[in-house]
Amino acid sequence: MRDLHELPKVRDGWSYLYVEHCRVDQDQKAIVLEDARGRVPVPCATLGLLMLGPGTLVTHAAVRTLADNGCLVAWSGEEGVRFYAQGMGETRSARNLLHQARLWASPELHLEVVFRLYQFRFDERLDPGLSLRQVRGMEGIRVRRAYQAASREYGVKWERRSYDRSAWARADPVNRALSAANSCLYGICHAAIVSAGYSPALGFIHTGKMLSFVYDVADLFKTEIAVPVAFREAADTSAGLESRVRRACRDAFYDSRILARVIPAVQEVLGIDDNPGNEASVDDGIFSPGGLWEPDHTLPGGVNFGGEEAAAGDGSDPRARAAKPERGDHEVDD
Repeated sequence: MRDLHELPKVRDGWSYLYVEHCRVDQDQKAIVLEDARGRVPVPCATLGLLMLGPGTLVTHAAVRTLADNGCLVAWSGEEGVRFYAQGMGETRSARNLLHQARLWASPELHLEVVFRLYQFRFDERLDPGLSLRQVRGMEGIRVRRAYQAASREYGVKWERRSYDRSAWARADPVNRALSAANSCLYGICHAAIVSAGYSPALGFIHTGKMLSFVYDVADLFKTEIAVPVAFREAADTSAGLESRVRRACRDAFYDSRILARVIPAVQEVLGIDDNPGNEASVDDGIFSPGGLWEPDHTLPGGVNFGGEEAAAGDGSDPRARAAKPERGDHEVDD
């Protein structure tokens, strides 16, 4: 691959694949899943997220192939419910992350993003005079009504959202189904966020967790996708609830074209108008070193600043003598 622009756009890809109790290896320019039943090739160039469950072995060559093809790798618990670790997304530019961090760090701008996140979920415009506490109350009512509507539609008794990770089996079927569906939704939102170069940790409504922004974004789609899937599968009393929920989520993600919608939604709530899709998250200078911070500007990377002029402190601009820069201590290799 000569340039990361050759990668498929995340919005055009498949959503996710969850695997467990198998070996993941490289197969030419793709990967292959191997277990006692045989081998299944996977065209990872069009895959957004590969979730590795318990009993999974993955080779170094497979991980490199997945990374080269822009597929996020996440290590998860059984049925994909717990999240343990992640690989790196395809983008190398920090532009989107820096924009997100600037909004996050400013109390005024942070609050504007919070209101846009809530506004995204409502069909009608919210009164700008509402307080944050009032908007949160309205959101709570909206979510409660969504649960009640799904309960009536699928004939599943609903009391409240309740589950204990340390005692998974004690939860009723609909709560287990909701947890499984939410986990799938978190995974696909996580993959899109990282693919576009944003931080999954810098949340605006949620805070304090490494996936806080993932929870913010997933909540934009939860009542549309995860809640109906969970209640529909909970109404089915056959075995394999969590597996059925995962497969139903896969189909719902495809039908709703969620990968084509996550990044535009993120751009909307972060106030980005000139960055369609995830193209701008891939920098034209992808193979050049990053810059060096200064209080009022950015210096070029890959420059040796230990020359005689710099040592003398003559105040000259090092960029003027960087036509053929030497590789210095500050150069950053991709």
